[in-house]
Amino acid sequence: MDFDAYAKTAVDLVNARLDHLDDLRAACSGERSWMADEVVEKDLPVFRRAQRKLRDVFEAGAAGRDADAVAELNGLLEAYPIQPRISGHKDDGPDWHMHVTSRGSSVSAEYLAGAAWGLAVWLCEFGSARFGVCADERCGNVYLDTSSNNCRRFCSERCATRSHVAAHRARKKAAVDESALAVAGV
Repeated sequence: MDFDAYAKTAVDLVNARLDHLDDLRAACSGERSWMADEVVEKDLPVFRRAQRKLRDVFEAGAAGRDADAVAELNGLLEAYPIQPRISGHKDDGPDWHMHVTSRGSSVSAEYLAGAAWGLAVWLCEFGSARFGVCADERCGNVYLDTSSNNCRRFCSERCATRSHVAAHRARKKAAVDESALAVAGV
């Protein structure tokens, strides 16, 4: 099982917009595209609640509150328990792999069990300090810090650049304002 991929589904869900069913379908596309075809309107509130709980995990981890992150994850693991099973999908020969829920589970049960399990494994392996919330105050996206020295502060290069440019401009403006006050003799 690729636990990093399951942990990434948690990141994707927290960062997803979930205003409408189409938003949920977009969030479920990608590696698990079959889920996008199977989600229904009643899955939307389930995903929204889980999205808030998963955000709490990231915020607790980013703030150094390990016990809170663990408590939130344990709650999610209880709400969305894993029931591993071996599955195969290819007609021309078995493509054996693991699923985290039993056959017939809802899309929300499968997605959320995998997301909670992936984050739990990630926390046990790397610690909750590797859970991050973007330092760009206009963003708020979450991420998993995969840097070698646990120094990541932004969810993407775009946010890092935008934040650094804004800080540079603010310093430059402050220097110009200070210079103008000195010239004016204030």
